[in-house]
Amino acid sequence: MTQAQFLFDFGSPNAYLSHKIIPQIEARTGVRFAYQPVLLGGLFKLANNRSPVEAYAEIPLKLAYERMEMQRFIARHGLTAFRSNTHFPVNTLQIMRGAVAAQRLGCFERYVDTVYACMWERSCNMADPAVIAAELSAAGLDAQALIATSQDAEVKQQLLANTQEAHGRGAFGSPTFFVGTQMFFGKDKLRDVEDEILAQNV
Repeated sequence: MTQAQFLFDFGSPNAYLSHKIIPQIEARTGVRFAYQPVLLGGLFKLANNRSPVEAYAEIPLKLAYERMEMQRFIARHGLTAFRSNTHFPVNTLQIMRGAVAAQRLGCFERYVDTVYACMWERSCNMADPAVIAAELSAAGLDAQALIATSQDAEVKQQLLANTQEAHGRGAFGSPTFFVGTQMFFGKDKLRDVEDEILAQNV
């Protein structure tokens, strides 16, 4: 079956919202999404892109529309746990390295669910090493092993390689999805992602 990929950084609220919807698409299509951690700041630099907050800073009506569109999506899908992070924007370097470490340590799904909840449900400062350690431990994860592994040179290089590969495939932000070679950007394209999965797996 054609593989579906989700390129994500914990710093994107729209990636969090996508993460909450992906299980529904998996259940309907029978296709599991492969999650690929990327560093959004690095991807922005490679693609000469900026976050919406920066890009639309002088277009207040555009920012207002973006907020309204997000609220519509939240209401449509009943994502009532979502909360804006009061520390936003958060430097996600450590937790994204942690995601790669979690892949190696066999606790990736739990790690992703935990960090997303910390970021976008409980408004934790996930740039603070002490907060990261405490939250991972509270979730029953081996914080010491995850943090230690996240500092491995190979883990750091893997995150950079993921980010470079994403840019090479045409990605410029998160959430980005690939279904085979077809790329889709943004949570509002999830319906198109699902349609493409079904079309490619007829």
